[in-house]
Amino acid sequence: MPTIVIIGAGPAGMRAAETISRAGLVPILIDEAPRAGGQGYRTPASGISIDTHKLMGSQSKKYQQLHHDFLSIVSSIDYRPETLVWAIENNTLFTLSHNTIATIQFDCLIVASGATDRVYPMPGWTLPGVFTLGGMQLSLKDQGCAIGKKVVLFGSSPLLPLVALQYKNLGVEIAAICDTTGFAGKISALPSMVFSPGTFLRGLSYLASLTLSRTPLFFGVKPLSIEGDHRVRGIRFLTGSGQEKWIECDGVGLGYGLKPETQIADLAGAVFEPDEDLGLWLPRMDQDGRAGKNLYLAGDGAAIGGADAAEASGKLAALAALSSLGVYCDAKQQTRLQNTVRRLRAFQRGLARAFAPPQQFAETLADETVICRCEAIHAGTIRKALALSHTPPEMNRVKAITRCGMGRCQGRMCAPALQAMIIHHANQSLAQTGRLRGQAPIKPIPLSAAGETAP
Repeated sequence: MPTIVIIGAGPAGMRAAETISRAGLVPILIDEAPRAGGQGYRTPASGISIDTHKLMGSQSKKYQQLHHDFLSIVSSIDYRPETLVWAIENNTLFTLSHNTIATIQFDCLIVASGATDRVYPMPGWTLPGVFTLGGMQLSLKDQGCAIGKKVVLFGSSPLLPLVALQYKNLGVEIAAICDTTGFAGKISALPSMVFSPGTFLRGLSYLASLTLSRTPLFFGVKPLSIEGDHRVRGIRFLTGSGQEKWIECDGVGLGYGLKPETQIADLAGAVFEPDEDLGLWLPRMDQDGRAGKNLYLAGDGAAIGGADAAEASGKLAALAALSSLGVYCDAKQQTRLQNTVRRLRAFQRGLARAFAPPQQFAETLADETVICRCEAIHAGTIRKALALSHTPPEMNRVKAITRCGMGRCQGRMCAPALQAMIIHHANQSLAQTGRLRGQAPIKPIPLSAAGETAP
C-alpha cells in the first residue's frame, strides 16, 4: 500500500486526510499542534471553559462540521499530533515527537502547513503585551486568555475587525482599531469582492457591529511607537489627517495580513516565483496543487485563500495524489473544487489590495527599532550594511552580513521588514531582492533529542 503523508492538521490537512481515508487508504497525518483544527478552527485545550459558538460566530457551523467529520475518520488514519517535521531529504521526512527523532518514507507528500502573520516592526513592538493578531487568537482559542483588559489592534489586515469582535464578545475592551490603509485602497478592491460575496458581507457586518458598539476606528494611520516601561502602557500614531494621537492600553495586536508558511515546501523541492502584487514569493503549482513529483500543496501554506479555500484545496490535493497512484477520482468533483479554490483565492487577492502593507514603512522606521528579535538586529545596522554594499543587495547576502534572519525563527517574523528595507534602499523589484532560503532544521531541535532515535 502506498504511503501518503499529510503535514498539517488544519482545514486543508483534515479534509485531505478524510478524502484519502474514504478512498480506502490510510494516510499519515502529522501535526505540530496537540489538537487538530489549525489556527482558524483551533480546538481549546482540555479543561478550558470557552463558548466556541460565541467565539466562532457565523463560522460556528463550519467549525463544528469540520471537527465532526474529522472525528468520524480519525480512528482509520495514522494521526500523529505534537510531531514536528524539521527536515526532508529525497522521499524521507525527519520528525521530532516527545524528544524522539524518527524518519518516515513516503510515496506522496501533501503539505498543508498553513500561514503566519506578516509583521512590520515599530518602536516598542518587543514590549511584553504586544502580540501578533494570530497570537491574540491563539491565546483566546487555545487557553481562553486575553492579552489584556484594554486592547488596541494595529496594522492592515482583514483579521483586525474579526479578532476585535472575538475579544469584544468575550468581554474585553477594545480601545481602538487602527488600520494603516485608507478608504481609497479599500474602494479600489471592491470589484474582487464579487468572488465571495458572503465573506464580503460578513466582513461588513463585523465593521457594522464594531461601529454600533462605538469602538474607535481609525483609517489611514501611521505608526509612531508602542510605549511602556516593563510592559505596554499605550500606543502613539498619526491619524489619517496627520494628528498625533496616544491611546492608553495594556495589550497591542499587530498584523499586516498573512503569509504562507513555505519552509517545508521549500525543503521538499518546490520552485518559487515572486508575486509582485502581493509582495510574496509563492510556490509554483498547477490547479490541483501539484508542485513537483509526488509533492502537493494545499491551504494557506500554498496561497492565502481562507478556511473555505483551504478545505477545498485539501480535498483537491488529495484527489490529485490519489489519481497519481492509480485510484479513480471523479473528474467533475475535481473541476468543481478547482473553480472554488480559484474563486476564493481571487477574493483574497482583492483583500490583500484592500489591506495593503504601509508603503512608507522602510523609509520612516527609526534606526533603533529592532527588526530581527532573535538576533537583536536593529534597523540602523541593516541600513549601514546596505549603504556599504557595492552590488545590488539580495536577501541572503544581507542576512549573511547582518545576521538578520539567522535566528531560531529563520526569518518568519523579520523577513517582510528586511525585504521592504532592501527594496526601498535599492529601488528594485521583489524578484531582484530574492527570498530567504529554507534550511533544515526549520525549527530548533533540542540537543537531548540527538540520542533518542525511534527504531
